[in-house]
Amino acid sequence: MLALQPGLGHAYLRSWVRAVLWFGLWAATVMVVVPAPSVPATEPTAFVGELLRGMRGLEFEASLALVSVTVFSVLDAYWLGARDGAGDEGPAGEFTCPACGRETDPDLAFCQWCTTEFERPEDTTDGPRASGAGAGEAP
Repeated sequence: MLALQPGLGHAYLRSWVRAVLWFGLWAATVMVVVPAPSVPATEPTAFVGELLRGMRGLEFEASLALVSVTVFSVLDAYWLGARDGAGDEGPAGEFTCPACGRETDPDLAFCQWCTTEFERPEDTTDGPRASGAGAGEAP
């Protein structure tokens, strides 16, 4: 159940407000549809045990409400990740392969992961890519 806890996907994506809102919606749904435990909250172990026992015996409508919140949270996190990840070049100075999407060394002419060759314009103004005879000589 923890793997599909509403809000965790958003927290992973560092969308903190959405994470708190989805978790809050799920917690509010639990408070509405799950019967209140008969044990006071000052005894945390017994309180959580009673709450879990109450969740096991939920009716179809209550389970549907909790599953709906969870499914919509997962879909929202997926949409958010897909939207924010589209065309993401990563932090400045980081180069990703257009074929496999993994981070590669910008000084290489190919991807070390999938061996795709890059078509880059020749850059003769910088020193880091210059190699061979005459590299580093003054013009």
